[in-house]
Amino acid sequence: MKTAILGPAQRAEALARMAERELDILVVGGGVVGAGTALDAATRGLSTGLVEARDWASGTSSRSSKLIHGGLRYLEMLDFALVREALKERGLLLERLAPHLVKPVPFLYPLQHKGWERWYAGSGVALYDAMSVSSGHGRGLPVHRHLSQKRALRVAPCLKRDALVGALQYYDAQMDDARYVATMVRTAAAYGAQVANRARVVGFLREGERVVGVRVEDVEGGGDYEIRAQQIVNATGVWTDDTQALIGERGQFHVRASKGIHLVVPKDRIHSTTGLILRTEKSVLFVIPWGRHWIVGTTDTGWDLDKAHPAASSADIDYLLEHVNEVLATPLTRDDVEGVYAGLRPLLAGESDATSKLSREHTVAHPVPGLVVVAGGKYTTYRVMAKDAVDEAVHGLDQRVADCVTEDVPLVGAEGYRALWNARARIAARTGLHVARIEHLLNRYGSLTEELLELVVADPALGEPLAHADDYLRAEAVYACTHEGARHLDDVLTRRTRISIETFDRGTRSAREVAGLIAPALGWDDDQVEKEIAHYQKRVEAERESQRQPDDLTADAARLGAPDIVPL
Repeated sequence: MKTAILGPAQRAEALARMAERELDILVVGGGVVGAGTALDAATRGLSTGLVEARDWASGTSSRSSKLIHGGLRYLEMLDFALVREALKERGLLLERLAPHLVKPVPFLYPLQHKGWERWYAGSGVALYDAMSVSSGHGRGLPVHRHLSQKRALRVAPCLKRDALVGALQYYDAQMDDARYVATMVRTAAAYGAQVANRARVVGFLREGERVVGVRVEDVEGGGDYEIRAQQIVNATGVWTDDTQALIGERGQFHVRASKGIHLVVPKDRIHSTTGLILRTEKSVLFVIPWGRHWIVGTTDTGWDLDKAHPAASSADIDYLLEHVNEVLATPLTRDDVEGVYAGLRPLLAGESDATSKLSREHTVAHPVPGLVVVAGGKYTTYRVMAKDAVDEAVHGLDQRVADCVTEDVPLVGAEGYRALWNARARIAARTGLHVARIEHLLNRYGSLTEELLELVVADPALGEPLAHADDYLRAEAVYACTHEGARHLDDVLTRRTRISIETFDRGTRSAREVAGLIAPALGWDDDQVEKEIAHYQKRVEAERESQRQPDDLTADAARLGAPDIVPL
């Protein structure tokens, strides 16, 4: 299989090709579900297109808790089918589909009551492990273990002694959500899908009752395209209702947005060798290992303001700090917070009690001929959602279509990853890079690391780390634009890397260096470079200002102070 390259030339070519002839399936929305749907359709042999209004994963799919998990708390709700499905998907991702991107992560659950709680929680975790193994894809993770208070404090010295009487430790998995989506888009393109980000659907084409295509605005080039397809799949997440409104049809269900915020703090602020899962009065709180950092989250509050840029308020930040500090021996303060990000979950809201249960699950509908809608669900089960969406779309195609094969289709970078991992010391010796740097690259790009190292061979200066974000090589910024579809400085600092949340300056000190590195790949002149830097700085300041506001309304107004970047 040829690895697809998503550079500026390939994007322009993809838009032109989509407009040339009718596709079998066009997917609208470049988050995890849309990318998964495009991959599913392309690997069934269907001519497939994928368009996204902004950047890949720029909405919900880059702002999650970054966990691939079965949903342990759903066992308490007796939703065994949902947990079983998610555990199977977790195993597939770890073992077969994306071992370079999805990694095991341990969690400690502190027990606060002697006797009954250990039995109650232990039974749930034991069932969780058993369901994982029975799925046929769960043998790669360690099973849970019971810890005394003394052993738990040895594993997590950060905890107050009076915060627990003992603990349970179990395993789930995590990934970089935005990187996962970008990799899946490249995989879909490698199987023949035509893909274009910064291509906004502004209307639908209809013949009678039937939807036959879309009108797309090229946000970068300024042109307009008519793209026709036998079936359109609306996979726009929290924008589902807005997309439906473009065709003037009332949906069979509605999607409401729930805001979740996360804090990022340096690794040395929480002394622990394991993640934490804590109960709150409303839900659960995670403290998640994240490289040289921790992610603390999340909240769950309704949001009916700007969907493109959900804002974290001062109250949101205080909520997380207050709850995590209840168990930490050394409390976190505002000064410990490197980054903050807010995302919106697409929750299904039915029009009757019978459909209200959809909020934790996904659904697929065919509201008018030619249009399929998929919404809801969890990041972990994106592949099942994609399969269901394509299965529904196939009913409207005048051809025999193969069954879903994505259970056996690894993402690009997966094939050969383990062999390269075993050879990482030799690669380090060959390239002159430290072995820790090679490990970092392999866990972000898998076997595609060789492509990135070719850039370093051509220009050894690209093998140096970024001056103010030394977790990342200069080559990674360039590769983001030449191979991974990044179009703007914000795309590189926020999604292809995580510099925007992993540095106290939120990436502002890296902005000029990165802009200079990517300008040749994107054809920028000096004016556009300055415009990109100024926009990014305004974005960061608007986010900082929103995080000083007392509530959602004022936070949203502050965040809207920085408009989206528009090319010259």
